Amino acid sequence: MKIGVVGAGGLGRHHIRILRDVPGAELVGFYDVNDERARQVSSELGVRALSTLEALVDAADALTIVVPTPSHFDVAKKALERGRHLLIEKPITATLAEADELLAIANRTGAIVQTGHVERFNRAIRAALPYVEEPRFIESDRLAPFNPRGADVAVVLDLMIHDIDLVRTLVGARATSIHAVGIPILTPNIDIANARLTFASGAVANITASRVSRERMRKVRIFQHSGYLSLDLAAGNGEFYRLRRDLNLAALAQGALGVDDFVERIPLEAPEGEPLRLEFESFIRAVQGEAEVPVTGEDGREALAVALEIVAEIERSVQAAAIAMATQRA
Repeated sequence: MKIGVVGAGGLGRHHIRILRDVPGAELVGFYDVNDERARQVSSELGVRALSTLEALVDAADALTIVVPTPSHFDVAKKALERGRHLLIEKPITATLAEADELLAIANRTGAIVQTGHVERFNRAIRAALPYVEEPRFIESDRLAPFNPRGADVAVVLDLMIHDIDLVRTLVGARATSIHAVGIPILTPNIDIANARLTFASGAVANITASRVSRERMRKVRIFQHSGYLSLDLAAGNGEFYRLRRDLNLAALAQGALGVDDFVERIPLEAPEGEPLRLEFESFIRAVQGEAEVPVTGEDGREALAVALEIVAEIERSVQAAAIAMATQRA
């Protein structure tokens, strides 16, 4: 399968680097609107930079799209109209109308669309999934120091959308209600946000995302009837805690015991693998008809819908607070 990369920025460079030797695919080249950046990446990685997007679309069977989010729609539409299969980095588009139009074109042309929610391939998530059973409460924290990349959109669309997709995957349902708060600190956009999602099953997820933190953190905690899972996505590992199967409840009632006397700790393990490489391999298998698309365009659209609703909820709360403050002053 001949594949190309659109966009050679920070993440796009990694797409190009990894796709050079992924089995089942031949990297035919990449395109970037910045000629200087294109020459630099081409020289560093030894990959051909094509002069136009159209030339890359002509040369490839499939593309990964790693341009800024506002450009996703225009680039993807040109490729989909030619029947090219796409892996589009998250968020799939800037608006739901754009996502719906792309999915309609893909349905008409028979092209596959996969959304680049790479955390689905995180080692900790892969290790935890066999133990996940009807979660009741999920706590997710994704904190990072400030980085100008991605700061042109709210942190909800830049960082939190990863966890929105993960929570939807873990719960296996849509959110029925959303409550959110957030504020801008270093940019005109929302830089730190918290959202509480309630699902039809009764499950609740509390998600926090910040790009103004001193240290990085990517942790998920899952509480369910069978036990408690603690995942460190940055380290790619985790643990599952549950009551010991050989627990003597009578002995437990008679006196205080150490935690290890009644709780079993199971290290969560999964095969090593760079998440981005695993994502590409899954895309190639899907295009070649060997497997289902693991993160469909529809999945990306649903995560975007929740993210946009969170942003809208935050904006409503900010406006309400401003009105209340103005009323008090009056």
